[in-house]
Amino acid sequence: MRAIVQKEFGGPEVLEVAEVERPKPLSGEVLVRVRAAGVNPVDVAVRSGAFPLLGEPEFTVGWDVSGVVEEAGPGARYRVGEEVYGMPFFPRAAGGYAEYVAAPSRQLARKPASLDHVQAAALPLAVLTAWQGLVDLAGIGEGDRVLVHRAAGGVGHFAVQIAKSRGAYVIALASEPKHAFLRELGADEVIDYRATDYTEAVKDVDVVFDSSSSGTRSLEVLKPGGVLVSIMEHWNQELAAEVEAAGRRFAGVSVEPDYAALEAVAALVDSGAIRPHVSATFPLAEAGRAHELVGSGTVQGKVVLTVE
Repeated sequence: MRAIVQKEFGGPEVLEVAEVERPKPLSGEVLVRVRAAGVNPVDVAVRSGAFPLLGEPEFTVGWDVSGVVEEAGPGARYRVGEEVYGMPFFPRAAGGYAEYVAAPSRQLARKPASLDHVQAAALPLAVLTAWQGLVDLAGIGEGDRVLVHRAAGGVGHFAVQIAKSRGAYVIALASEPKHAFLRELGADEVIDYRATDYTEAVKDVDVVFDSSSSGTRSLEVLKPGGVLVSIMEHWNQELAAEVEAAGRRFAGVSVEPDYAALEAVAALVDSGAIRPHVSATFPLAEAGRAHELVGSGTVQGKVVLTVE
């Protein structure tokens, strides 16, 4: 099969198309014929060596996949021909930038019926990060005030929609050109962080969803007992201690495969409550171009590779 491999750390040019052995599904696993693969900032960081999650190359990056079950091992949840999507194995290697991926069937869910594979591949890692932070850790509900950093990005635009689907009042931080997009997603307030100090404009927030690295600045807007959900600094014990000492709760998100959450997301997608925004697609062979775009930090929503 064709896959994107890299033999060294470096820029997007290290991503090469290669012929590799097709994986074989074990008991409880399925072999997925990948139709589309999502590209995330973590993929870029792993490729460059900035975040050496997979050790030394050679390896294939990528976790988000959507495709069709080609083979099913004994005990697998799905049958041949079913359409599935997911984020298998994270933070271990999944080899998502490839024509085929073998994965435990309980790390995948049935693809939302209302989406094509490109749209479905935009969901898993980003939407699970938002879901696990807001729903599982923060437990947001009706009437909660939620502030979302980097609200127009891959994770952020799902955080806005998940919060709205659970009845929250959403305040979104983003540059001015992205405000109309966020209002379409349901944000109740949108603040241009470049022109306005959000710590002065916002008060009494129940949950801050921080996909940047704002550190303790977000404490200034959190009410006592509020929750700071952190993605970029989920490992930061010093920050966690400061948050707790201030009478707030720290919740660090390290995303993991979760078929039950993906099933809940699929239901929300098919009801119209959540929709992925795909800003660009590239064929598998042009994974380097996709990495250039994602690495620019300007992407609204997601970038996806198509696998023919």
